Amino acid sequence: MGRSYLFVPFLFNTFIMSKTKYIFVTGGVTSSLGKGIISASLAKLLQARGYSVTIQKLDPYINIDPGTLNPYEHGECYVTDDGAETDLDLGHYERFSNVPTSQDNNITTGRIYRDVIEKERKGEYLGSTVQVIPHITDEIKYKVKFLGNKGDYDIVITEIGGTVGDIESLPYIEAVRQMRWEMGHNCVVVHLTLVPYLAAAQELKTKPTQHSVKTMLEQGVQPDIIVCRCDRHLTRSLKDKIALFCNVSVSAVIESIDAETIYDVPILMREEKLDIEVLKKLQLPYDTQPDLTMWEEFLRKYKNPSMDICIGLVGKYVELRDAYKSISESFIHAGTSNDCRVNVKMVHSEAIEEDGVEGHLADLDGILVAPGFGERGIEGKISAIKYARENKIPFLGICLGMQCAVIEFARNVLDFQKANSTEFNTKTPFPVIDMMEEQKKISGLGGTMRLGNYKCRLNKGSLAYNTYHADEIQERHRHRYEFNNEYINDFEKGGMIRTGINSQGNLAEIIELKGHPWFVGVQFHPEYKSTVASPHPVFVSFVDAAKKYHIKYTGDKKQSCDDTDKNDSQHEQKD
Repeated sequence: MGRSYLFVPFLFNTFIMSKTKYIFVTGGVTSSLGKGIISASLAKLLQARGYSVTIQKLDPYINIDPGTLNPYEHGECYVTDDGAETDLDLGHYERFSNVPTSQDNNITTGRIYRDVIEKERKGEYLGSTVQVIPHITDEIKYKVKFLGNKGDYDIVITEIGGTVGDIESLPYIEAVRQMRWEMGHNCVVVHLTLVPYLAAAQELKTKPTQHSVKTMLEQGVQPDIIVCRCDRHLTRSLKDKIALFCNVSVSAVIESIDAETIYDVPILMREEKLDIEVLKKLQLPYDTQPDLTMWEEFLRKYKNPSMDICIGLVGKYVELRDAYKSISESFIHAGTSNDCRVNVKMVHSEAIEEDGVEGHLADLDGILVAPGFGERGIEGKISAIKYARENKIPFLGICLGMQCAVIEFARNVLDFQKANSTEFNTKTPFPVIDMMEEQKKISGLGGTMRLGNYKCRLNKGSLAYNTYHADEIQERHRHRYEFNNEYINDFEKGGMIRTGINSQGNLAEIIELKGHPWFVGVQFHPEYKSTVASPHPVFVSFVDAAKKYHIKYTGDKKQSCDDTDKNDSQHEQKD
């Protein structure tokens, strides 16, 4: 049911009392304070009290979406069920809340301006001069409220990217100011800021927080709640000081101390009563205690594993952990499900090309070859797959990792010399990976990709079928190239079997290797669907195989599984 408008003289157009409440999360002093984790943790707490919640990210950059951004610029590009390429914070939202997001959960400045310009070109503004106020701010408010209307949520949490005071964020803060004026107690602002510790003075300093709030006040927004990131506990006197100078109650000054893991944050925020403070200001009931039993059990198992295993992640962006954020988190979920801790060794594929495979992959319990685009580091990935295949090490290839497994098998088992993907060599004599004909007709970056949820039919009796326990599944995709079905008979005769098929285009979604204890390549991205409440079955099965491999071959030679390879920083950041 759509919202109604009440036109009041001398005031802004105002929404009639609405069921949906809105929470805005802003950041000050510095970036990377963890607005996404605070937003996700607050959503988890409100969910645990019985409220239906969704989270939205407003990004101030002018790109339409992060789909064309270099991972070194922005980390992982997260993909939703409906095929939207979004900010990686949406991954946190889903992993914490176990609720799928969509294209409406991530809005960029580029998208806002594009939509406003399109409306202007269609004459929707009736010849008015199009300006930041009211047209851009109205569009921002529309997209925030549209999400609440669309899902009929009790609460919409909107995280505003960047730092208050940035010129890019000004229209968003102005939109928040207007919404607070229009909606009264139905709208709350949570401001995340930094309280640094100065070693020379041996004390925490509140002045950066004061200046951050002052900047917001200059833009017409008074924060309702201030969440203070710090590396040690705030004293009562410090909370009193922040409350006094920032115009909030002492109970609205929330400590967010550095945590052992991001999954501790909902528990810490419960102890600080962040959810109670928010519900009070939204005038919503808070008498029901949040039920975090499952979450606490997850944390208990995560922090007390029965054993450690080591899995190598082979990629070309390993210097930047955020490039593979969803994969890393999926290993946490699957490890906890298997009562073990997965230590991930980040291995640069170019380092394998330079140094050989043994020094980087010896004694691992499993090998994952990561997704990506571009030719750089491909031969290193192919060498890693050959090593896993020949040494019977559990292997998982995701997207490009699966395609590299197909190329490796074609070259070294089927003896198709110079087999390749047409992404890397358009003149290869054996194009075992190729772009579909209908994709070649589409122009524009992103347009040629298969994005979002697609159905996949599983072969009964296969490893995939036994993993999912289902005849048909749906998984998220982000790729341009596919297994070339012209070679399917050659591969299946050689022992590489297509066990998951997209019926619509007869496309290979999952491949397995006969005679290998656990060798799976998936064209989709299982990491996008793994959550705390529902660890992804592919990762659970892979970690189980790596755990069994570890138990079988464990010994004194097992390495410590140090983090990123030492050679990673030597590789140029490009493509």
